[in-house]
Amino acid sequence: MFSFFKKKPVAPEAPEVQIPAPAPAAAVTTATADAPVPAPLMPIEEPAQKQSWMTRLKAGLSKTSNNLSLLFVGAKIDEDLYDELEAALLMSDAGVDATGYLLDALRQKVKDEKLLDAAAVKAALKQLMIELLTPLQRPFELGRHQPMVMMIAGVNGAGKTTTIGKLAKHMQSNGQSVLLAAGDTFRAAAREQLMVWGQRNNITVISQASGDPAAVSFDAVQSGKARGLDVVMIDTAGRLPTQLHLMEELKKVQRVIGKGMEGAPHETLLVIDGNTGQNALAQVKAFDDALKLTGLVITKLDGTAKGGVLAAIARVRPVPVYFIGIGEKIEDLQPFVAAEFVDALLP
Repeated sequence: MFSFFKKKPVAPEAPEVQIPAPAPAAAVTTATADAPVPAPLMPIEEPAQKQSWMTRLKAGLSKTSNNLSLLFVGAKIDEDLYDELEAALLMSDAGVDATGYLLDALRQKVKDEKLLDAAAVKAALKQLMIELLTPLQRPFELGRHQPMVMMIAGVNGAGKTTTIGKLAKHMQSNGQSVLLAAGDTFRAAAREQLMVWGQRNNITVISQASGDPAAVSFDAVQSGKARGLDVVMIDTAGRLPTQLHLMEELKKVQRVIGKGMEGAPHETLLVIDGNTGQNALAQVKAFDDALKLTGLVITKLDGTAKGGVLAAIARVRPVPVYFIGIGEKIEDLQPFVAAEFVDALLP
């Protein structure tokens, strides 16, 4: 999935960090001058893996898919079909804006192309949805900065820390040296969870019990720069966007990261739970207003009936969706590809 980078030695560990037990397969690496820069994170290409991913994606989105696909079985092209489709899109949390847009565009397409059967109308809807979601599809590029500093935000329960662990593992196994920062200093469980990921993958984690999250983040950036590492990923405290004082603190963390390295953070990602539907859209708006998000990671799409929320995001706040997740395994987090997603929604 990630482009490969050549390896070189790095400086010894700094004393203030907690160092996991060594493992031979986890040498710290960094990009060299002759490595391809930037290097996009690519979807899996192996046929067997691709088929497995698509099978899991379709299974994960089956609740949303069933509500939409069954409408076209033996259907007549009339107002009843449009009414039922409107209800199904709203139930999938596509939102009023995206639903109205898709229905208007579909009516026009049916009229212009003189579509007469349900299968053709379904194919037309698929094409419209792909066109709507494609602007959200953007490759995640590695190697643009050294280190590339990533700030990860999200409410508690969205799968933020687990997502950080999965991304770190993918990057490390494909030649990127990674440093993690436990910036969620309010929850001991969050620090411990990140430490487990670090120990499991032999990735250094900077952590301070009950410390200042901005200070932890600053130390992580400085440590990453000093060692010439490739990626610094900073976990931040989970919070609701309605907790304004906590959102202000998150802004402070972002400012302090910028003081540690000019131009950082280079990526500010929001992890959202795909099951929360329109609430997820509200989170995107609030965090984007506060932090100017560069990308989204949408988790827990397996078993959701609210997969239409991506359409709402595309219409109202089109922040790129870098990754989608459908399970707990490492391979269950993959780059977002609009055509694949729509094919799972409307098989």
